[in-house]
Amino acid sequence: MKHAKTVAAAAALFAMACGAQPKLPNNTKKDDVYWRTLGSWSGHGNTQTPSFTSDTGSLRVRWETHPANPVNQVNPVNPVSLETFRITAQSAISGRPIKIAVDQHGVGQGTAYVDDDPHVFYMVVESANLDWAFTVDEAFAG
Repeated sequence: MKHAKTVAAAAALFAMACGAQPKLPNNTKKDDVYWRTLGSWSGHGNTQTPSFTSDTGSLRVRWETHPANPVNQVNPVNPVSLETFRITAQSAISGRPIKIAVDQHGVGQGTAYVDDDPHVFYMVVESANLDWAFTVDEAFAG
């Protein structure tokens, strides 16, 4: 029984690696995968978070952005929003980028998933003309 729960949780974590919300097998309860918050950050502009350790390597990034200026800034020559928000998960050991978790133009919110080997991560935020907030959670089997 314990092995079946471990396999089901592993399947859910594998689904997250593909960028989709985890899909649990029919015989798995949502309670078999738990989330532990590793950190929350908010601000505007570019930043880098402190390092944090993930024992599973399976991360969920819940994020949202809001206008930093009440007037939506648009370039009149190229009417694409100048509001940008990107979060990249990076290895704190090698410094290599692991995955761009979020690449948003304009105001929005969502959930992204990052899956890699267990190790120490940090997040790099690149942002312009937006206030932002995000939380990183780690998945583990219950």
